[in-house]
Amino acid sequence: MFYYVLKYVLLGPLLRLLFRPRIEGIEHIPEDGAAIVAGNHLSFSDHFLMPAIIKRRITFLAKAEYFTGPGIKGRLTAAFFHSIGQIPVDRSGKEAGKAAIREGLGVLRRGELLGIYPEGTRSPDGRLYKGKVGVAVMAIKAGVPVIPCAMVGTFEIQPPGQTVPRIKRVTIRFGEPLDFSRYAGLEDRKAAIRAVTDEIMYAILGLSEQEYVDEYAVKVKASQTAEQPRKFPRRPS
Repeated sequence: MFYYVLKYVLLGPLLRLLFRPRIEGIEHIPEDGAAIVAGNHLSFSDHFLMPAIIKRRITFLAKAEYFTGPGIKGRLTAAFFHSIGQIPVDRSGKEAGKAAIREGLGVLRRGELLGIYPEGTRSPDGRLYKGKVGVAVMAIKAGVPVIPCAMVGTFEIQPPGQTVPRIKRVTIRFGEPLDFSRYAGLEDRKAAIRAVTDEIMYAILGLSEQEYVDEYAVKVKASQTAEQPRKFPRRPS
């Protein structure tokens, strides 16, 4: 219930008023039945802007860190994501990935919309990174269409590290549903799930017009962190 109160009474109208999102291709979202909405991930704002403009309820697989943060801020964040029905996902290791797939398939079996960011994390620099194959496994196993989505302008309003977003108009584009029924039964074949994932990412790229990087964003972020100079405390004079 809180999801719909937030969407139609509290946060949704405010987001529409402030960011005046241009919506393109919304007719590609099915009125009923299971489907995956797969989008690029540029900003923390993506979690709110896309659901605000889709009439149907959409459940996202959200990173577990949103549910385990310390202090008052952490508890409030966890309570918020729990209340809107989002699913925490541990992103560490293969077993964690399998658990995320099980949770996602559960959403799809109920005939609902599942939102997922195939890059696995926010883009560190506004470019589109290589997709992880979990989205392909779920699409093939559940036999559901994948609707590509592109968030345009959200990196500029709230890049990583910025707490309060800038007030600026954004665009949200949805592409035609992608049908992967020809891959039925091949969800365990590496070549098949890689091909499906790449097709999804190519569709997102066509909508977003970002620069593409054939690397995982998580690895790029890790290398950037490792290259940062360590800060040592100054010695007292």
